[in-house]
Amino acid sequence: MAVTRTDKEHELQQLEAAFKGSDSAILVDYKGMNVPQVTELRRQLRAAKAQYKVVKNTIARRALKGTSFEQLAKHFQGTTAIAYTGGDPVALAKTLTTFAKTAPNLSIKAAVVQGKALLPAEVGALATLPGKPELYAKLLFLLQAPMVQLVSVLNAAPRDLLSVLVQAEKKRSSEN
Repeated sequence: MAVTRTDKEHELQQLEAAFKGSDSAILVDYKGMNVPQVTELRRQLRAAKAQYKVVKNTIARRALKGTSFEQLAKHFQGTTAIAYTGGDPVALAKTLTTFAKTAPNLSIKAAVVQGKALLPAEVGALATLPGKPELYAKLLFLLQAPMVQLVSVLNAAPRDLLSVLVQAEKKRSSEN
């Protein structure tokens, strides 16, 4: 079944909308992967709130025009798929790099994260960073620590006074 011009235009519009709604994208070469591996990769990327799409190179290059991903146009050669997200770029990078360890046929070509072009090695470095939830937890801990210390200091005086009164009561009762 041949792909018609209207099908290509529809795919182009979908890609343009996806690129405008995303701030991070990673290009991968999937040559040699079988269907169960690709299905598992899609499942893992959905869990990371990301999308994975196998694209035609010419349509993808056209869809990139006017977006922050325009730098990726030269990497659309051969078998190319794109993983993109509008959320956490670290989660996307972690998912792809851990999956690439189990599927050696998957290789990262290039990436753009929030307008900055990255090389494949830099995507691996991005994957080692803590994700947004971990950073939020650390920030919350840092903000909460002074308050916890203040409450401890304020509770120390009544607690110590009560301890002194209990000891004095024990001393009186032992003397009688």
